[in-house]
Amino acid sequence: MPDMKKKLPIGIENFEKLHYDDFYYIDKTGLIKELMENWAEVNLFTRPRRFGKSLNMSMLKSFFELGTDKSIFEGLEIAKEKKLCEEYMGQFPVISVSMKEMNAGSYEMACKMAAQVISGEARRFQYLLESEKLTDYDKDAYRNLLKTDMDESILCSSLKLLSELLCKHHGKKVILLIDEYDVPLAKAFHQGYYEQMVLFVRNMFGQALKTNENLQMAVLTGCMRISKESIFTGLNNLKVLSIADVRFDEYFGFTDQEVRELLSYYGLSHKYQEVKDWYDGYQFGNVEVYCPWDVLNYCDLLRADPEAQPQNYWANTSGNEVVRRFIEQSDNGRTRLEIERLVAGKVIQKNIRQELTYQDMYQSIENLWSVLFTTGYLTKRGRASGDEFQLAIPNMEIRKIFTTQIMEYFKEHVQKNGTMLKEFCEALRSGNAEEVEKLFGAYLKKTISIRDTFVKRQLKENFYHGILLGILGFQDHWAVFSNRESGDGYSDILVEIEDEELGIIIEVKYAREGDLEAGCTAALRQIEEKSYEEVFREDGIENVLKYGIACYKKRCKVKIKSRW
Repeated sequence: MPDMKKKLPIGIENFEKLHYDDFYYIDKTGLIKELMENWAEVNLFTRPRRFGKSLNMSMLKSFFELGTDKSIFEGLEIAKEKKLCEEYMGQFPVISVSMKEMNAGSYEMACKMAAQVISGEARRFQYLLESEKLTDYDKDAYRNLLKTDMDESILCSSLKLLSELLCKHHGKKVILLIDEYDVPLAKAFHQGYYEQMVLFVRNMFGQALKTNENLQMAVLTGCMRISKESIFTGLNNLKVLSIADVRFDEYFGFTDQEVRELLSYYGLSHKYQEVKDWYDGYQFGNVEVYCPWDVLNYCDLLRADPEAQPQNYWANTSGNEVVRRFIEQSDNGRTRLEIERLVAGKVIQKNIRQELTYQDMYQSIENLWSVLFTTGYLTKRGRASGDEFQLAIPNMEIRKIFTTQIMEYFKEHVQKNGTMLKEFCEALRSGNAEEVEKLFGAYLKKTISIRDTFVKRQLKENFYHGILLGILGFQDHWAVFSNRESGDGYSDILVEIEDEELGIIIEVKYAREGDLEAGCTAALRQIEEKSYEEVFREDGIENVLKYGIACYKKRCKVKIKSRW
């Protein structure tokens, strides 16, 4: 019998499409009620990427816009609010623009892209050209908004002008929705025209939000809370609703109950703990939430492959530059210890600045902590005390991003220290276990260790395994294999040095309770019992070195079995 379940809404940000095309929808319409009951003229929601900001903005547009299809809200939470729906549903002209695609290499191109966004929205209101309430001058001004090459002065006043014309025609004030308001600023910072973009955004927002008598209400979303002094100067009607705020805390992201219901609907309840470990753990206000993007993608994968393991979906939506820059600060001893605590699943206390400019972001390690928090790489635990937050890595997915960046940073440093690299590989090929131990221990002291009960033993071994691979990967003339089938199992690392007809087997163990001697013994015993050397014999290599390496925190022990 065919599966008649609703489709999973992966990447769907259009609220009406969810309804008409029968997608699964987790009801967030309660946001509308709270927005109207806790009203502010200008509302800014800051949340990390992939937490449903754009879909919520589309929902707001569908609810408030004149001529909306009211049936799409039937059965949803907001439909229970009869009086509110009568007063607000379908009652306003709505201007809705998204700035997320304004990814330009120059200020001039950014302005062109902004003009395309504005003209695209303006084209929805071409009935204004036939309006008897607008003068010819008004209509000429509107025609300028339809041009994709409008000059900068018109562009800066475009949102205010469009709201004025709509208010004049309809006799109703306008609701303005601006999604991902900070994306142009982020792109400008990375491309070198930040000051110009700040001035542009300040002028546009100042006119549209501060001196606009035709505005009923505005809602903005973004990842970063850009400082008021930077672009919201003089905007006294702004209410900022950040991830630390208890208001609206359950409307961005999936709550635990919502995830349980989703998994149950698709017959995936048995995967609940995996989903929780990997994608839960964000705390917005007083509510713990999952990342919707990750949950939906993993559910989609599980429906196709019931045995599929959790994947890292969040990392693919960004270059994770802020984590990379943060790891680079690990040469600072205190920062290294703090990173190790975070990776170990522990909590640290930091003073967080929720308002920054992009120029401030990378100025200091203190600001980087704030950026990691606001962008979702770290989350809070418990209640904040003023600006003092208890911070933690939210879940396994984000932890994987950190450990990946740690390994990349380690590899860069290995490559820079050519002398130490040469000495390590020479000791390894010559069977000098004592020197291998000494040099590998030195490497461990220079990297960020994984030392915790937060992950299984196998994952801890994978970390040390990864460090060894990172070192050996720079030997151009060595064939290095990881987890290759050999004998009766899969060996950790096999190295074949063809010129010397030499094979090296390395088995890595994480030493429980720090018993390094026992760890080495167990590693060597496994090499023998699993006959890992068979793969070399099949290739005619008789000279084989067998290393058992045990690790615990930043200590290691290396033992070797004699050549044969």
